[in-house]
Amino acid sequence: MLSRTYSAAISGVDAYTIEVETNATGQGDAAYISIVGLPDTAVKESRDRVKSAIYSCGFPLPQGATLINLAPADMKKEGAAFDLPIAISIMAAAGSLKRDLLDSTLLMGELGLDGSVRPVRGVLPAAIMCTKRPEIKAILVPEYNAPEARAAAPEIPVYGIKNLFVALDYFNQNGKASPFLLDERAFVNECPKNYPDFAEVKGQSFAKRAMKIAASGGHNVLFIGQPGTGKSMLAKRLPGILPSMTLQENLESSRIHSVMGMLGPENPLLKERPFRSPHHTVSDAGLLGGGQNPMPGEISLAHNGVLFLDEMPEYKRNVLEVLRQPIENGYVTVSRAAGSFTFPARFILIAAMNPCPCGHYGSRQRICRCTPPQIQKYRARISGPLLDRIDIHIEVPPLSEDELIAAPQGETTAQMREQVAASRELQTKRFKESGIYCNSQMEPRHLQEFCKLDKQSETHLRHSIRELHLSARAYDRILRVARTIADLEASAELKSEHIFEAIQYRYLDRQLW
Repeated sequence: MLSRTYSAAISGVDAYTIEVETNATGQGDAAYISIVGLPDTAVKESRDRVKSAIYSCGFPLPQGATLINLAPADMKKEGAAFDLPIAISIMAAAGSLKRDLLDSTLLMGELGLDGSVRPVRGVLPAAIMCTKRPEIKAILVPEYNAPEARAAAPEIPVYGIKNLFVALDYFNQNGKASPFLLDERAFVNECPKNYPDFAEVKGQSFAKRAMKIAASGGHNVLFIGQPGTGKSMLAKRLPGILPSMTLQENLESSRIHSVMGMLGPENPLLKERPFRSPHHTVSDAGLLGGGQNPMPGEISLAHNGVLFLDEMPEYKRNVLEVLRQPIENGYVTVSRAAGSFTFPARFILIAAMNPCPCGHYGSRQRICRCTPPQIQKYRARISGPLLDRIDIHIEVPPLSEDELIAAPQGETTAQMREQVAASRELQTKRFKESGIYCNSQMEPRHLQEFCKLDKQSETHLRHSIRELHLSARAYDRILRVARTIADLEASAELKSEHIFEAIQYRYLDRQLW
């Protein structure tokens, strides 16, 4: 007897439909299951898990040979998520359940030997895929994964499955079981609550101003300063002033975390923008993504959020250089023998470094013991093309005695967040027809339209290009930063003071490099 149902496989961060076809031939005496369609080891082993689960639940297996085909047959199938659809299709072929709803249901889940259904990765992109397939009328996934499936596909009934008995009841009752319902609060992006307050940072008003500009326009920042001046403190507080994600941004980021198995019943969707801070020993595959079966890396997990690289020169040179493409394009393409995969990677890069290996170059209190060749070698670990892609370069000086002893002063995170939100609202209105979110994503055509210069600003910018030897990329980034500064002041036009401040953030790399 022939039966068919649907499942899903993950390619990169996207899902595609898999048809699970089962043919119980009845030939032979012993029950034998064969799986074809380029299954990997985990899928091949599913026949043993499925047999044990069906036996444990007291149901018979079809007599003779049973052939299971995972179509399309030319695409490799990986993981244990096919256990549940394989088991259901086998039981349908054996006549243990009604088949009326079988070919309009998508199933995912790993089976335990006792018939329990365990969570799997990638349910959220699979649910997003179901919204584009009208033939799929219901989704059956592990109970643990039901919230993320429901959050991604609110129009399709989602059923959380504890074990095979629950799945059988769904089919034998013609889908009359109650679907999973998700609390509406799961769809509401909350203001960040766990991030520390900017008011706790003593001094560094110039660096705080840079953080506000970076959050408003999505700009990259490089902090340069001696140890203990507050570079890491500033970076860790940036997510607290970023605006809430839109629903589209939320789904984009959440599907990456779903593929990595980082979502759960309590957080079916990300409620805050991600903040990733990989250690400097990370490999290029760990940062960029890849592996034998390519998976997203740290830069993709930071999509729509913040990527913080502390002690940037300590990272391997080849690891840093892989950042150049995603910073420019907002995505990264990983090509391996298994295929070519594109992962989204649009993030705010916050980097921190010391001025020299010992960290005390230029200090008036401590002596730097580094030789000029050592300093030059240390700084050369950050290439010119990578540095050129960082919009804002800020020196973070040591605090004076008075600043250290006095109580912290300055704007709070809540105050800065309000200003950032107002600036982003202006950008949303400006780019509503352009498909971009903030000033850092502007293309040359947007610069011509929204960054028009008056005569005085043009004269000063020409002088800076000549004196600082700025590249065309640096020129574009100065205009983007100036546009953000103007938005913070609710100014429709770029003024000379906006250009001056934006140019000021390009000085540091020319002085040190």
